[in-house]
Amino acid sequence: MVALRYHNVYGPGMPRDTPYSGVAAIFRSAVEKGKPPKVFEDGGQMRDFVHVDDVAAANLAAVHLGEADRDGFTAVNVCSGRPISILQVATAICDARGGSMSPAITGHYRSGDVRHIVADPARAARVLGFRAAVDPGEGLREFAFAPLR
Repeated sequence: MVALRYHNVYGPGMPRDTPYSGVAAIFRSAVEKGKPPKVFEDGGQMRDFVHVDDVAAANLAAVHLGEADRDGFTAVNVCSGRPISILQVATAICDARGGSMSPAITGHYRSGDVRHIVADPARAARVLGFRAAVDPGEGLREFAFAPLR
């Protein structure tokens, strides 16, 4: 059995205006409304963002994993393997939409937030043959205009 651990998923069709949609969608919604995205702390928090197309590919790879390849229980990270800062995410979305606004760095901290969460894609590559294809920089530029729901 394989468990897929999704990291920060973004892409077309993300829900808008909900705290459960992830920070990229929250930033995207703010920019679409003409408001600067609010970045907590100093924006240097590192995360691994993975495009929804790559998430779909990882799911297909897990479904097609042969019985002989299933060795007990294995958890794999579904991630790009290319961590970027929260400020870079907000800036990429602002820049893609014309660069007329910049992220607002609040300096505020939220209890329970972890400074850095990065993922290792090696096990997903080894077990599933999965490697994320969408570069976060390129994917976030596309996401700046992607339809939300």
